[in-house]
Amino acid sequence: MQKRATIVSSSVATILVIVKLIVGIISGSVAVLASAIDSGLDLAVSLFNYFAVTNAEKPASEKFNYGLGKVEAIAAVIEGVIITMSGLFIGYKAIMKIIHPEPITHLDASIGVMLLSIVMTGALVAYLNHVAKVTQNMVIKSDALHYKTDLLSNGAILISLAVIYFTDFFMVDAILGILIAIYIIYSAYELIHEGILMLLDVALEDEIVEKIKEVIVSEPGITDYHWLKTRKAGSDYFVDVHLVFNPEMSLLEAHRIGDNVEEKIKVIDPKADWLINIHLDPYDDSEINVEETGQFAGSSSK
Repeated sequence: MQKRATIVSSSVATILVIVKLIVGIISGSVAVLASAIDSGLDLAVSLFNYFAVTNAEKPASEKFNYGLGKVEAIAAVIEGVIITMSGLFIGYKAIMKIIHPEPITHLDASIGVMLLSIVMTGALVAYLNHVAKVTQNMVIKSDALHYKTDLLSNGAILISLAVIYFTDFFMVDAILGILIAIYIIYSAYELIHEGILMLLDVALEDEIVEKIKEVIVSEPGITDYHWLKTRKAGSDYFVDVHLVFNPEMSLLEAHRIGDNVEEKIKVIDPKADWLINIHLDPYDDSEINVEETGQFAGSSSK
């Protein structure tokens, strides 16, 4: 499903690049031309996303023991940087238009192509949001957000062309170009931020961590826990925790309880691929381990 989504977005971007570029050059509209360039970057990003999704889906191997889920984070960072660069270029073109104003021609064609762009992009955003919701794939989420910014900017461009059509106020084209550039750069920040956090092994959302703790403390037979650590790579959620049991409890029973905890944690988000590592302790050795290793002790029940 993820691969099909990237193919669909690449196809839509290709059509829009060709149509917008032709009309943008003929009309002289910096907003339409900027939109064409943005669609060209959309195409490059969608092609890259196809590569990212294909590799992220590969299973763990002898060389990559934890899989390639972080390819999604790398793709998000790269996509965010590309979006930022496109925003800077659009801003530059808009400023140049203010310094050297030029009239816009072929307004009918420009308005028509922006209407076509809004319809196609709107349908694509709805489709990508559906795929992202089903798969929880970060690359598809990034792509959906990217095209959502396109949808909003296309709507703004259409309004500016309508203003020019009825009032001949050509400067609105350049002014709107600057506003679009600022919005595009702002929208890219979220992609870059989320991708970098994943690359730095940020913990799972607080809500999910709290649910994990609830599962542990509510499980009969567990007297304590420590060294609870979480992270994610794409749709893979990693959980490490030490569970403390009564020393007299058999290893078989402790292992059974640990399995119950694993299964209950997986129910928290059935769409995620959980990789849970549970260590069974007959007593709380968290302070000893911290003193010996100097490592972060993770969340604890204390």
